[in-house]
Amino acid sequence: MIDLRALRDNPERFRASQRIRGEDETVIDRLLDVDSRRRSALSLFETKRAEQKNVGKEVSRASPEERDELLARAKSLSDEVKTAEADEQRLRAELDELLATVPNLVAEGVPEGGVDDVVVMDQVGTPREFDFTPRDHLELGEALGAIDTDRGAKVSGARFYFLTGVGAMLELGLLNMAMQQATASGFTPMVPPVLVKPEAMEGTGFLGAHSDEVYHLPDDELYLVGTSEVPLAGYHSGEILAPEDLPKRYSGWSSCFRREAGSYGKDTRGIIRVHQFNKVEMFVYAHPDHAAEEHLRLLAWERAMLDKLELPYRVVDIPGADLGTSAARKYDCEAWIPTQGRYRELTSTSNCTDFQARRLNIRYRAEEDKPRFAATLNGTLATTRWIVAILENHQQADGSVVVPEALRPYVGREVLSPGAAAG
Repeated sequence: MIDLRALRDNPERFRASQRIRGEDETVIDRLLDVDSRRRSALSLFETKRAEQKNVGKEVSRASPEERDELLARAKSLSDEVKTAEADEQRLRAELDELLATVPNLVAEGVPEGGVDDVVVMDQVGTPREFDFTPRDHLELGEALGAIDTDRGAKVSGARFYFLTGVGAMLELGLLNMAMQQATASGFTPMVPPVLVKPEAMEGTGFLGAHSDEVYHLPDDELYLVGTSEVPLAGYHSGEILAPEDLPKRYSGWSSCFRREAGSYGKDTRGIIRVHQFNKVEMFVYAHPDHAAEEHLRLLAWERAMLDKLELPYRVVDIPGADLGTSAARKYDCEAWIPTQGRYRELTSTSNCTDFQARRLNIRYRAEEDKPRFAATLNGTLATTRWIVAILENHQQADGSVVVPEALRPYVGREVLSPGAAAG
């Protein structure tokens, strides 16, 4: 959640953030009003309670003729304290409910606009010119015996698939390569749970406006995660971290589940937009003063993976209206997809500042020995969707696909060929 003290000090910055996001800025004034009334109610409650305690002490010292009057005053104060406490609790609940609707404060310098207004920061490689008509990833995958969407739909429904033979090998190799890079970069490898409690999902900002994207198991009151960011963020919830341990870096390998609500008719072919996929996610707990530079490090690690896979891509700064609830700033890497003639997102890295940490109560012991909220950051290092870019960019005229050199030790072959055995 946002910092109420910062809101009181500079409400116009929060109004501007809401405008950049395309959100209702009047919520800021409502927050300030409820916060002011809650603080007044708290002050009244504390004043009345202190007076009640003083009267209680006076009763024990009072003469018989004073006692009845003091007892009556004590009873009256008891009622007033209960009323003041109830008012404060009601206003606190109203404040918390309102706070839950406000997304993170957008970082300075974030571009304005929506999904079509990305700012290109860099472009790497040149889209390949084919001397044959390139096949899309599904046609290639079916010919290679790597992707089976028909049986995926038969077993589980639309937007499900099987990765078979070399397809399974390609995904496992890709994710293993990502985990190896992360481990070599100082990340602790993790295989987290993919079912989480509501507190973890709420704390990371995936309920509320995004709840229609999440699979919910109401009988168990658990949620299937759409990213291992959720369990990794909850890993240190309610804890105070030692400052010398920051940054704490984790790389999580997990299956991810998304309902893709509202995407009907979009990317229905192949494995670009699916309900289940695998991913290696980087997650970092950092000192707030170092979060921006850590964000650039995450981006650099993502780019290193794309470079190894010899993919043409571009780096974009995501506009405010396309940021998620928790992100103060987000950078995406988009790979060129030849048959679509455009760049598509493969990686995303977000600086969530202290927004998630406030919700999950994750702090560190600051220099002045007072706990402060940590910053959290996340970034994609590999997902199933990367197979789309690998197949299409490295395909050959005969339908085979050259495996990028850096990936070959993890896949066990140099070329994927139609009709070749998986083993």
